[in-house]
Amino acid sequence: MKKMALACVAGLALFSVQAQQLPVYLDGNQPIESRVEDALSRMTLQEKIAMIHAQSKFSSPGVPRLGIPEVWCTDGPHGIRPEVLWDEWNQAGWTNDSCVAFPALTCLAATWNPDMALLYGKSIGEEARYRNKSILLGPGVNIYRTPLNGRNFEYMGEDPYLSSKMVVPYVRGVQSNGVAACVKHFALNNNEINRHTSNVIVDDRALYEIYLPAFKAAVQEGHAWSIMGSYNLYKNQHCCHNEYLLNDILKGEWGFDGVVVSDWGGAHDTDEAISNGLDLEFGSWTNGLSSGTSNAYDNYYLAYPYLQRIKSGKVGTAELDDKVRRVLRLIFRTTMDRNRPFGSIGSPEHFDASRHIAEEGIVLLQNRNNVLPLDLNKVKKVAVIGENAIKMMTVGGGSSSLKVKYEISPLDGLRHRLAGQAEVVYARGYVGDASGEYNGVVTGQDLSDNRSAEELLAEAVDVARSCDYVIFFGGLNKSAGQDCEDSDRQALGLPYGQDKVIEALAKANKNLVVVNISGNAVAMPWVDEVPGIIQGWFLGSEAGNALAAVIVGDVNPSGRLPFTFPTSLENVGCHRMDAYPGVKRASENIWDITYKEGIFVGYRWSDKEKLQPLFPFGHGLSYTSFSYGKATLDRNELSASDSIHVTVPVTNTGSVAGAEVVQLYVRDVKSSVARPLKELKGFRKIQLAPGETKSVTFTIDKSSLSYFDDKQHVWVAEPGKFEALVAASATDIKSKVAFQLK
Repeated sequence: MKKMALACVAGLALFSVQAQQLPVYLDGNQPIESRVEDALSRMTLQEKIAMIHAQSKFSSPGVPRLGIPEVWCTDGPHGIRPEVLWDEWNQAGWTNDSCVAFPALTCLAATWNPDMALLYGKSIGEEARYRNKSILLGPGVNIYRTPLNGRNFEYMGEDPYLSSKMVVPYVRGVQSNGVAACVKHFALNNNEINRHTSNVIVDDRALYEIYLPAFKAAVQEGHAWSIMGSYNLYKNQHCCHNEYLLNDILKGEWGFDGVVVSDWGGAHDTDEAISNGLDLEFGSWTNGLSSGTSNAYDNYYLAYPYLQRIKSGKVGTAELDDKVRRVLRLIFRTTMDRNRPFGSIGSPEHFDASRHIAEEGIVLLQNRNNVLPLDLNKVKKVAVIGENAIKMMTVGGGSSSLKVKYEISPLDGLRHRLAGQAEVVYARGYVGDASGEYNGVVTGQDLSDNRSAEELLAEAVDVARSCDYVIFFGGLNKSAGQDCEDSDRQALGLPYGQDKVIEALAKANKNLVVVNISGNAVAMPWVDEVPGIIQGWFLGSEAGNALAAVIVGDVNPSGRLPFTFPTSLENVGCHRMDAYPGVKRASENIWDITYKEGIFVGYRWSDKEKLQPLFPFGHGLSYTSFSYGKATLDRNELSASDSIHVTVPVTNTGSVAGAEVVQLYVRDVKSSVARPLKELKGFRKIQLAPGETKSVTFTIDKSSLSYFDDKQHVWVAEPGKFEALVAASATDIKSKVAFQLK
């Protein structure tokens, strides 16, 4: 016993000494950069190489010998992807990896509310942290260049300013949980068709003014810890190892100190990956992209081929050390941060957040005769028509597909809300995609229906005639060729013969509301025949409850469009200019896509060509009304080093409380270069009680007035006259004031 006691005392003493001599890289009290350098100095060449490429579908190795943990990624950006097997895409079969589905990022952008972006990021970050993920693969901020892009639903719309202001709080919210946000897809990934073989040709002005600002804001204001490269090429180099994008701009001009992660299979060349800024390679098979030897991660471009180049003396280790430093920095910011929160998943708070974001993002596009909200004092029977009233939308669409704890359908949401007040009857109307499985996650829904289109239509019309209101839930879904990764839409119109159904319903019942469930604009040839139109997005777990709340008036709609609804593809710049989907080279499988429209994307193009959109950027109606007073300036002249302030009073002139999104656009009246008629440079969402007035003030400085001079490679604000336009949408200008830049 005495020997055992002495041994315990000796062990405690040894532990005390070891604790005092803790290596710097393990000491959480040390600055991160000191920990990075200490850990780097202790690593072998083989350990460094292992750290910069995958070891499984979603992880890269740490350094077990030094107690440095693995890096684990998870797909987002709308929820935490279910677990897959180590070296296969098949489901791992866990029973505790169901998540909350948050609304798609188009809906988040449609809130025009940075507070919602912070709530979103914090909530999804807590779910990722609970599952002990190091990196959340999101958010996406690629610009809405064409309404045919199958992945637009994962992004934040057509305007670089709006995207910038919404991505920053999302990133901060995620990273407050000790989880790295991975902003994607950097850069110019604006179509899914030919996405691996598209070479984008774009001038620097459009690059810097339209396609880069949201990424820059995420890096310099959000301090994002990781960035994902995109599949496409730019300047004939793949974007996952692109010298101009990654070395010159991201790490050079912007000072990015995080990790550049390849998209899965986005690396194509070892030498370029070494030199051109890629830090961490992920993929699927032997070369990261095509099927090959299973568990072949050592053959990745940044694995054994890199090691052999170092051992043979073909390359040095400076680039390797920089890559490892960045990965270590990420690990110390995430998994090895001893103050990292614990997170939570599937909590009531997260479902509440999902519903709140969905409610704020729903856009009331049209409301003739005040058909909405439903008059619950008069309505006795409501017809719900359409496949999208019952089809689960959280399964499918590509890598953002989820396994959710639950998803409330629009039909169930309305039935629950109207229980005891009105009867809700359902008719299918059309059959679109009856399947319900993606990547091994099965919805459990049997949506098969063998009736003919004529039979389905006849039933829907009969039901519509017997009801006080008809609510049609249609639009797109997350099947290939619609809102889905790795494919683009074939046309702007609605699929599955929905136009015919809507037109018949409009004739059968004057109280018709169409709810378009999609992440994209759609054509609406029936717009003049339908009194009520709602843009419903992909709203996540609480979709049905959120839609029901808006339809019956429990929630006053306050969403605004983050992109333009064109009347036709001909009214979209890249389609009018015949600049989509590109031209295939004769000698190789590369599609050159020239962005001929330049900076004129979305409302900028509509303004330039004097086109009237179906619904403009920034548009959205309310169940109340708002009156704008005259905009005023605190002074009418500014210099390059100061700013001026624009103030406008806004009053709720209706009978119910509501939120208005006040938008500020700036116009350069006379410029030496072509400039848009106006550009969004400020917005604010304000809540107003009936009769209440609030004044909104915007700040305008040199950055608000500048364009990018691609010849000098600098931002330029030319002296002269400008106008500040206060608006409710891109086509609804309420007041304008002129000022001078000295």
